[in-house]
Amino acid sequence: MSEILLTVFLLFILFFLLGSGVWVAFSLLIVGIAGMALFTDAPLGEVMATTIWGASNSWALAALPLFIWMGEILFRSRLSQDMFTGLSPWMNRLPGRLLHVNIFGCAIFAAVSGSSAATAATIGKMAIPELSQRKYPESLMLGTLAGSATLGLLIPPSIILIVYGVATEQSIARLFIAGVLPGILLVVLFVGYVVIWSLFNKDKIPSGDADIPFAEKIARSKNLIPVLLLIAGVIGSIYTGIASPTDAAAVGVVLAMVLSWHSGTLNMETFRDGLIGATKTSCMIAFILAGAAFLTVAMGFTGIPRLLAQWIGSFELSAYSLLAALTVFFIILGCFLDGISVVVLTTSVILPMVEQAGIDPLWFGIFVVIVVEMSQITPPVGFNLFVIQSLTGRNILHVAKAAAPFFFLLLAALGLIVFVPEIVTFLPNNM
Repeated sequence: MSEILLTVFLLFILFFLLGSGVWVAFSLLIVGIAGMALFTDAPLGEVMATTIWGASNSWALAALPLFIWMGEILFRSRLSQDMFTGLSPWMNRLPGRLLHVNIFGCAIFAAVSGSSAATAATIGKMAIPELSQRKYPESLMLGTLAGSATLGLLIPPSIILIVYGVATEQSIARLFIAGVLPGILLVVLFVGYVVIWSLFNKDKIPSGDADIPFAEKIARSKNLIPVLLLIAGVIGSIYTGIASPTDAAAVGVVLAMVLSWHSGTLNMETFRDGLIGATKTSCMIAFILAGAAFLTVAMGFTGIPRLLAQWIGSFELSAYSLLAALTVFFIILGCFLDGISVVVLTTSVILPMVEQAGIDPLWFGIFVVIVVEMSQITPPVGFNLFVIQSLTGRNILHVAKAAAPFFFLLLAALGLIVFVPEIVTFLPNNM
């Protein structure tokens, strides 16, 4: 009973600090300090110093700022315009027409940015004016953008998968490979929903442009070739074992600069803005990871994770029951915190329970990312909702309502990987 009271006390401190607006990293450090100082005799200063240094001095973590920088460079290039020009001619005959540009555009940009918010902002800037001008239904226009932008968390190179890999000591390359089929599954579900909705609401979908000759479609798609080669070079080098994620990220930065230079958007201003943006984001994430690492060690000294795992184990929950409870827990937590914070806050406590239930930590990483994707489109702190609100000026609840069908499609995908885990594990186990 005393362990449960200790847990409640520390959780109260954590949520009080977060609710007061204290930075997530500082909140984690303060809770870790409180736990060690009040309930253990361990040398606080030494443990804190060595843990924070160890969490920061990680070669795997070096991939993080590089992938973020690559996304920042491409965010400031003409990539979104080129994707819209290249994709739109191929969508004319598909029910839903240009709404699918949102889905496929987000999937492509997700593969070079690794960020959900950056994907929503980049594709939204280009797609929303174009689709609004053509009188596409606003709810589906906003919904496809909000839902598809979540692919930035799952399709490699995913920033949140790097964070999960570092926090749980899982192979980042295997996590990247594991995210491929679930990412494709989500694209299929999103496209299928738009197709079915459009077939039942034909009068609400504007008529398509005149048929474009095949040769012209190819000509318009030529601008897609460089970015597709960039994706193939970065991701392919990881999958084939030619390069580590960090090496591939460095190559990706160089190729992104070449692509931006070729499109005429690379100058001193965009270079500086991209570098500063990547530095700010990387420092924030690294700081959170350092705080989470110290909290993990502090909780280890207090014995809370082991005791909680034993307590949960005493209920003799099946793996399915545990996953159902964790899904609700993550969705609620994701309503108030960003995805990276959710992952680093919970792994130290939850992973022992997951491993005790016989759940593969690699599979669980993809499970967590899909649940975090769901939280990106749920108010009050759905980051994709904020991005789209800033682009459209619409009320955040209006945007959330438009995104609701895609929340349930993500839930359906979650159910599929739970009952067919091979969707996640097949590629990592066979490559």
